[in-house]
Amino acid sequence: MPRRRSTLTAAPIVYDSGALVAADRGERQLWALFAAAVAQRRPIVVPSPVLTQAWRGWQSQARLAKLLAGCHVLAPEEPVAKHAGVLLGLSKTTDAVDAIVVATAIALRAAIVTSDVPDISELVGSADDQVEIPIIRAS
Repeated sequence: MPRRRSTLTAAPIVYDSGALVAADRGERQLWALFAAAVAQRRPIVVPSPVLTQAWRGWQSQARLAKLLAGCHVLAPEEPVAKHAGVLLGLSKTTDAVDAIVVATAIALRAAIVTSDVPDISELVGSADDQVEIPIIRAS
C-alpha cells in the first residue's frame, strides 16, 4: 500500500524589515534560519509594507532578491490592517509596519523573525489572542 503524503505544513514564518536587511547584508544567522525554513517547507511570508521598507532597487540587493524568491509577499487585507491598528493602540507603539507584521503572524499562526525584538514583543504582548507567536532574533 503506498504511503500517503502528509497534507500538514510546518508553521509559517513572517519576516520583518530587519530580517530583510540582515539577509541583504549577508548575515549568516539569517541565511541559516532561511535555509532551515526552506528545508522544513515552512512558508515564509513578507508583508508588502515590510518589502517597501527594505527594497531600494539597487543592483547590490541581489542577496535580498534571492531571499525574496523563496518568500510569499502578501498585501495585508482589511482585517489584518484593522487588527494592526488595534495593536498599535493597545501597545502604545507607533510603527505601523511592525504592527502589520504581528497582525499577519497572528492571522497565520506564524513565528516572527525580527531584529527588533523589544517592539515586536510589545505588540505581541498587547494582543488578546490565545495564539502563541514565537519571536526569533534575526541578527
